[in-house]
Amino acid sequence: MRKITLGKTNITIEKNGFGALPIQRVSVKESTYLLQKAYHEGMDFYDTARLYTDSEKKIGIGFKGFNEEYPRESITLASKTKELTKEGILKDLNESLENLQTEYLDIYQLHDPPFLPKPSEDNEIYDTLLDLKDEGEIRHIGITSHKHEIALEAIKSELYETIQYPFSYISNVKDLEIVEKANASNIGFIAMKAMGGGLLRNSKAAYAYINEFDNVAPIWGVQRKEELSEFLSYMKEDVKLDNELSNIIKKDRQELSGDFCRGCGYCSPCSVGIEIFKCARMSLWIRRMPSKPSLTPEAQEMMMKIEECNRCGKCIEKCPYELNIPELLEKNLKDYKDILNGKTKI
Repeated sequence: MRKITLGKTNITIEKNGFGALPIQRVSVKESTYLLQKAYHEGMDFYDTARLYTDSEKKIGIGFKGFNEEYPRESITLASKTKELTKEGILKDLNESLENLQTEYLDIYQLHDPPFLPKPSEDNEIYDTLLDLKDEGEIRHIGITSHKHEIALEAIKSELYETIQYPFSYISNVKDLEIVEKANASNIGFIAMKAMGGGLLRNSKAAYAYINEFDNVAPIWGVQRKEELSEFLSYMKEDVKLDNELSNIIKKDRQELSGDFCRGCGYCSPCSVGIEIFKCARMSLWIRRMPSKPSLTPEAQEMMMKIEECNRCGKCIEKCPYELNIPELLEKNLKDYKDILNGKTKI
């Protein structure tokens, strides 16, 4: 197992963390099993958010409110707030602390804000975080972003002690720049979407690639015990890139080049009810995963909903990757119809 220190926070954790967004989708019994297995086999960093419905509550329950078996000081907890007012942040934090059954958060992150909050602004966002840090309710201030420009601005400002940003072996040169600049500024880098938003199939290759970066702490989204077992086994082996894994990465980079939906979901909700982040990824998903679940009557109904798109443009405004979503949806629908009609083989 490898240790990593998150920049100037001086928080030292195992290099691999538990991304708790997916445990929203499983029962309390299942999430408790996953959380406790992860802890007993070496994971000590857990990332969640107020936005992730009952994820925080499940962590609090899973670790039994922290006790001798799960000492609070042995676990690094990070959560996030989408709020952009003092009142909203305070309310969110109180709910997070109550749900997690803890008196403080090790890292409190602004959750993908549309701009970079700074001290002494009228909205009081950053000043509120400073006050909470002074009071001991949070220990370090972080930020998450999907936008290159905001992430770069956050690093240059040196106001934030950690940054959480999408990073995997299909990331581009601009993303790599964020990793390098965070390292140069001694800012902890937490990698979200290290499995490419679910489009990468080889977890060992994803793990080995991230392992090449000494300053990157990935959080793996986990909702099945098989997934967790894979990552825990890689931690024990300390997996390195070899020719076989490098060839897998090369092939995936070729297939996933260009514009594609990362599945972040920030474009939702759609004004006419299109499930955008599912439909906009269908061409890739149906080829990279078992195709049968994507061809059911329910899936077909979901895809045909694209025909109701009125091009209102709201999804484009909200997309952090600046994708032309209506065009991407149309391309996916055409490809899907060709597959259904036998014009395209998969």
